Amino acid sequence: MNDDSLTANILESISDGVFTVDENWKITSFNRAAEKITGVSRKNAIGENCFEVFKSNMCESSCPLRRTMKTGKPLIDRSGFCVTKKGKRIPISVSTALLVDGRGRVLGGAETFRDLSELEELKKELASRGPNPVFRSKSPSMERLLAMLPAVSDSTSSILIQGETGTGKEVLARAIHALSPRKDGPFVAVNCGAIPESLLESELFGYKKGAFTGADKDKPGRFALAEGGTLFLDEIGDISSALQVKLLRVLQEREYEPLGGTKPVRSDIRLVSATNADLSRLIADGKFRKDLFYRINVINLVLPSLKERKDDIPDLASGFLLSFAAKMNKKIDGFASEVFSRFYAYDWPGNIRELENVVERMVVLADSPVIGRDLLPAELTAPGLSAREVLLGDTPAKVSIVRDEAERECIIAALETHTWKRAETAVFLGMDKATLWRKMKKLGITRPS
Repeated sequence: MNDDSLTANILESISDGVFTVDENWKITSFNRAAEKITGVSRKNAIGENCFEVFKSNMCESSCPLRRTMKTGKPLIDRSGFCVTKKGKRIPISVSTALLVDGRGRVLGGAETFRDLSELEELKKELASRGPNPVFRSKSPSMERLLAMLPAVSDSTSSILIQGETGTGKEVLARAIHALSPRKDGPFVAVNCGAIPESLLESELFGYKKGAFTGADKDKPGRFALAEGGTLFLDEIGDISSALQVKLLRVLQEREYEPLGGTKPVRSDIRLVSATNADLSRLIADGKFRKDLFYRINVINLVLPSLKERKDDIPDLASGFLLSFAAKMNKKIDGFASEVFSRFYAYDWPGNIRELENVVERMVVLADSPVIGRDLLPAELTAPGLSAREVLLGDTPAKVSIVRDEAERECIIAALETHTWKRAETAVFLGMDKATLWRKMKKLGITRPS
């Protein structure tokens, strides 16, 4: 097979549309994917002007191929759309390059274009779910919490969400709002720890014109903006003693006074608070009012750390991957098995937020359909006990009990990820099916009814 035949076979095998042009903009090749996307046959495309066959919004004023032919520099992933032979508009990303011969002479240009229709549909689907979809979990600790959500959301009682930083407290608060009778009202979030103490009162309750120098007009506070909806106060343990008194009055009397105001304003909000602090210790130290604690803690929800719900790592990571790949217009099929091995072995001190950031970084750097271990950040590849070492028993005898428990957890998580299909799970874990069966028998792992 000569070089031209090999090149033609390669072009025919890829899923992206590709065409080449000579120096006069006449199409010299047109692969099968280009035929499929545009609806124009190769027979009718060859020899025609590219702008008559490939009808794109970029042809008139910002043709990427023309720019490459002029500057000699390739362009990568320029977004736009083309119109098919039947008049259908298709979103695409375009990349271009020069065609040169062995002597370096320019023979023309090549344009590659990718159909982004599926990605656009995925973006719409993700948008329709809202920014914070209701949690789904396989972890027992989360399942108990999720079972409470319908009743909790339907009530009007104040809620206190406790959990480490990055466990998804605001996500849970938004889910509660979305399930509540107030879902058509506003959801207003305030991070009490991020606003200076001197400004937090006016931020919450607003102020009247003339209340202080520079207050040249009335400004509504977050309570007013959340009227008829849900007000979420994150890091509530950081508010001052003076502001705690005023917040207590709002919860007791259902009214407040804006800064500089003379008349109380009625308030109709559902309060959801959150903290990563130990409020009972703050109460004992005299830094948080006990009566306010009772008001905000009518319903208490505790979010487990990601370390406590490792069963959910595959679903969470895959969900983040799907979302970021869609946003970045990248075609990524998933993670390599060794990536999940490191995910399971890591303790995730930053919880779900850290996992989300790690996945986003990997998607940004990815240049192939499968994300491999080489894209993991340093903290996940540092020397230590890996999931594979745990699974294959490469650990000292003195930690055999710990190893068995860790091995059991990893195998159960992998089985659940692959819907208890032993053959697929064995491949994922890097062992044969018989070995997996023996380990399941040894560790007492049985499929739940």
